[in-house]
This record gives sequence, structure tokens and C-alpha cells, in this order.
Amino acid sequence: MAEKVGQSFVQPTPSGKEELGKIEVAAEVIEVVAGIAVNEVEGIAATRGNIATGVAERFGKKVHNKGIKSGVTETGEIAIDVFCSVKYGYAIPKVAKEVQTQIRQAILNMTALETAEVNVHITGIYFEKEETVVHE
Repeated sequence: MAEKVGQSFVQPTPSGKEELGKIEVAAEVIEVVAGIAVNEVEGIAATRGNIATGVAERFGKKVHNKGIKSGVTETGEIAIDVFCSVKYGYAIPKVAKEVQTQIRQAILNMTALETAEVNVHITGIYFEKEETVVHE
């Protein structure tokens, strides 16, 4: 996947409409759309971020594109990489397929751009903490 320095994607003009100019969608917008779609999938515990996103979240800022990387394939199409953890008890292949479907659909609906590939990287399993009740 290519580096995304100042990268944007050109949105096609809807069929039957007059072209009034070029519409570009920033790579960060694609990543935010994908991040929101991932967090709506049942079985996803979290997406993996870096130190900067961790600091931003501690100060109350919601980082929607955490764990999402976008780029361009050799053919010029969009490629998305998602780094996430799955809740214990969920089937990983089923959750990963749902992530791919949700991301493709969300990007298509919001930007009219097709994605060439959505690569899902499972980085961990999340175990829910059991609450222990002390009886006196």
C-alpha cells in the first residue's frame, strides 16, 4: 500500500448530472468513515491506535480513524487496512467479513468511491472483566 502524504481521492460525477468541477475526498475522511463503520460491527472490542491517539482520547477527543490506514493500490484504487481486536466468544472470520462489508458499504454510500480491498488485521482478543461480588 502506498504512503498517504497529502493524498485525496477524486469522486466520480453522478450519472446523468452535469460536471461542475472536481470533487476530492481527503484520505482522512475515508479513514473516519471506515472507523465509524468498524465500531458499529458487533464483536469488535476496539481498534488499535498509536500514542498520539491515546493522548488525544485521554483529553476527551474522540478519534474516529484510530487503527485505520488508507492508501492507493498500484491500479489507483482505494485500499483500507484495519487493525482491531475482537471480543472473546465471537467467530473471528465472521466478524472480519462483517467489518469488510460494513466499510465497503459505508465508503460507497458516503463518497460514491469503490474500495479495491479492505484488509482486516486482528491484533488481539478482548476478555470482558467479570465483576466479583463480595457477600458479607
